[in-house]
Amino acid sequence: MSDTLRHLKALADETRLRLALVLQRYELSVNELVSLLGMGQSRVSRHLKILTEAGLLRARRDGLWVFYSAAGAGPHRDFLDAVLNFAGEEGRADLDMAARIIEERALKTRQFFNSIAEDWDELNRKVLGDFCLPDAVRRAVPAGCAIAVDLGCGTGEVLERLRDVSAQLIGVDGSPRMLELARRRFGRASGAEDARDEAALSLRIGELDHLPLRDAEADFACINLVLHHLSRPEAAIREMARVLRSGGLALVTDFDRHQDETMRSVYGDRWLGFTREELTDALAAAAFEPVDYRRRELKMGLSLHLVLARKRDGAL
Repeated sequence: MSDTLRHLKALADETRLRLALVLQRYELSVNELVSLLGMGQSRVSRHLKILTEAGLLRARRDGLWVFYSAAGAGPHRDFLDAVLNFAGEEGRADLDMAARIIEERALKTRQFFNSIAEDWDELNRKVLGDFCLPDAVRRAVPAGCAIAVDLGCGTGEVLERLRDVSAQLIGVDGSPRMLELARRRFGRASGAEDARDEAALSLRIGELDHLPLRDAEADFACINLVLHHLSRPEAAIREMARVLRSGGLALVTDFDRHQDETMRSVYGDRWLGFTREELTDALAAAAFEPVDYRRRELKMGLSLHLVLARKRDGAL
């Protein structure tokens, strides 16, 4: 059977067409698709299998979870995009529901971090052991740095360590409670900061896929142990590239791929880490070029990637 005929046959079903329309734009788990379609899991899984075997979808297993999305770049994706261009407004309700599912993910993550903010630094130490991540970040900041940004700054532990290596610091986090604790760390709850400190440190609430920063505002940016909490980590990396000047440095630190499901319940993880290739590919897609790579063994059988990259000259 030709690929064209197999593709057309796979899409010649209302449910599979609905799935293709949604997964062309979003990556969703089987349970999320069951909720979206209002169908039994066995029925949804059967349709997903047909689309996957036809090459139109790809499945990604992450621990006990399986996520589906449209095929990546190539002839299968080109075919799918061409056919779905004729769908018009069909599936709009499904797309709206999928958008709400993604929003609910972000809300649950925010609520989780608000609830454990006071214990977050101690929880991190249980994983990091004697490894001092703030020191590792500090060593990556280039000399003469004017503006350094910590994305997903949490309680401000890394920012505190960067105070003497950058003229201005910006911390961004989506959890109001985390930012409140960061302000306390820097004396802002009591109004103890002077005008110079006020100008040198800015704590901003915002989502990491839509940062409250201007284009090319920063010389250095870091995102530490955060990507595995995000629905779309690649979007956060693209935003990090946007706010960095051409030639600016970025440090990404995150867990290597693992199978410890307890990290979901205790630490709110969405992804069970990433391979080195996944991180470097995402950085390359966002116009970064590699500068340095290190790996550190941690406690609880986990390992940490430390990837330093430079935004390519001339990249927007």
